[in-house]
Amino acid sequence: MLIRLAGLVPESYVDGPGIRFTIFVQGCPHHCEGCHNPETHDFSAGRLADTDRLYKKIKQFPLVKGVTFSGGEPFCQAEPLCDLAEKLKADGYHLMSYSGWTFEQLLEKSGREPFVGKLLGLLDVLVDGRFVLAERTLELHFRGSRNQRLINVPESLETGKAVTVEL
Repeated sequence: MLIRLAGLVPESYVDGPGIRFTIFVQGCPHHCEGCHNPETHDFSAGRLADTDRLYKKIKQFPLVKGVTFSGGEPFCQAEPLCDLAEKLKADGYHLMSYSGWTFEQLLEKSGREPFVGKLLGLLDVLVDGRFVLAERTLELHFRGSRNQRLINVPESLETGKAVTVEL
């Protein structure tokens, strides 16, 4: 399955707990002021990649125990990310994603877009909410602004409300 990528960071220490493989998807509808990755906004930029080849590439890094989906907006490419996430989850990887949408908005979208709900269900952690320049901080782990939350996805899906977690 094809996915449009902006870039890859094979061994990241800043995009989630532990050593992670970070996938930056291409395309974002949010256009947050002060965005750290404005080059990822254009849905027609970047390059196409095959999710099977991407999976094999991730497996080449034995120290990597987690994968982070960033962007761009990962939930705009939920179907190919589901394809990849299912394989990674079966291998025991910790999965985390960023999204400009809140957990509640993603739940609502999942009713109309099944792959959004499926991708959400494969995640361990979600960093939700748009980046807000006025709330920018360097003090919070894995977040760029104070409004963003670290969501424990399995617990949140079980309870039906966002449950935050500290990593």
